[in-house]
Formats: sequence, C-alpha cells, structure tokens
Amino acid sequence: MADVVIWHNPNCGSSRTALQLLRDRGVDADVVQYLKTPPARAELERVVGLLPTPPADLVRKDKRFGELGLDAAAYQSPAEVVDLLVEHPELMQRPVVIQGERAVIARPPSTLDDWL
Repeated sequence: MADVVIWHNPNCGSSRTALQLLRDRGVDADVVQYLKTPPARAELERVVGLLPTPPADLVRKDKRFGELGLDAAAYQSPAEVVDLLVEHPELMQRPVVIQGERAVIARPPSTLDDWL
C-alpha cells in the first residue's frame, strides 16, 4: 500500500492532472475512484479533520448541488459535510490527496506543488 492516496474521478480534468503530477514526481499513490468506492463515514470524518481548509470546501456547489435544492449555508460544519457526502459522494470536490496525517483538495492541481 502506498503512503499517498488520491480520491480520484477519471472524468475530471483537474483530477487527471493531479494524478499525472503525482506520477511525474515519482509518487506512488493508491488511486481510489470515490464514485465507485465511496469512502466510509469514518474515513470522511478523518479526512475532513485533516484538511487545512474549511470543511465546506470539500463540497462541490455545482449543477448537481442545485438540482438537489441544497443550500450551501446548511453544509458548513464537519458533521454536515460528512452527512452530505455519505449520501451524495458525487458532490465531493476532487481530487483529494491524503498522506498520513495531512490532506489537501488538489484543485487546482498546482496546489500539490507546495504540498508535496
């Protein structure tokens, strides 16, 4: 098992770019296609706690968010974000890169430059 994990969506350009950046840097990463294998509640809770950004940043406020009739103000706390992403993993911002006790939303992928 690699010490870096990337929650990846192969249909997302930013996610593909981040994965390629990791590979170009020689980083051996476990690739988890989170839409096929969504992270369990406990893992989401752990990663939300590792992010250096507010928990709400992990939620995509995109077309799907709007279709569901959701209000961004209702998803600010770690518990609210985790509850939402357990029910709707497609709303997770991607990619998320995790290494040990730190995690980052690699959007834009250049975020990984300083993180690595």
